[in-house]
Order: sequence, then C-alpha cells, then structure tokens
Amino acid sequence: MTQPLAIGQSAITRRTFSPQDADALHTLTGAPLARDTVPEALINGLFSYLLGVDLPGEGTNYLKQETRFLAPAPLGDELTARIEITRLRADKHLVDLATTCVTKSGQIIAEGRALVLARDVAGAFANTA
Repeated sequence: MTQPLAIGQSAITRRTFSPQDADALHTLTGAPLARDTVPEALINGLFSYLLGVDLPGEGTNYLKQETRFLAPAPLGDELTARIEITRLRADKHLVDLATTCVTKSGQIIAEGRALVLARDVAGAFANTA
C-alpha cells in the first residue's frame, strides 16, 4: 500500500459464481450445496480477498468478521463486494471496515463488518490524532 489508510477509503471487487464454483466448495469442505444460490462462504471469501489484496493489503491479519446474509445470491449473477474503512486505531494498528455485497440489480445480499490488524503494512497509518 503506497498511500496511508484513511476513514472512508474503500475497495471493491466483482465476481460471478458458477455452479462449478459451488461444487468445488462442496468438494473441498463438505458444506451443504444449494444448486441455485452462491454459498455464503464464497461471499465472505470476496471480503477476505479485498482485505488481503487491496485494503489494507498484504500483511493484514483478520481478527473478526460479522456478516448478515439478507437475501440469497443467485448463481450466475454478478456480485459486487465492497469494504470501507470506518475507524482507524493507529495505536493498536487496528482497522474497522464495513462490508457489503450486492447483486447487479443493486439488491443487498450481505452486510457486516470486519476488524483487521494492519501491523505488517508498512506506512499504512496516516496521522489519525
């Protein structure tokens, strides 16, 4: 990360999951398989991806995640996952983020929050005093 973290900073990713993606998760984990909806674990995986790759990025350690699933996500529908920094605690290297996932039509299918430790992200914290 080249720029300091700031409240309101966000990142998004888009993904369309196929029945084969759901099958692969079922094969790997044994989780129940719903043929027409995206498994919740794959949706949470979008948030994990964003936290580890985009914001805060490499070196981020997940401490806590809370997700409320509000509607099923149809397989084959483009999903947009978004994370946004809502609080920075520079003294502890903690970052609070809001998480949301919506369908292409804008329906919110999941929302929640994540708490991460960004200690390993060099220069990540701006002056937050």
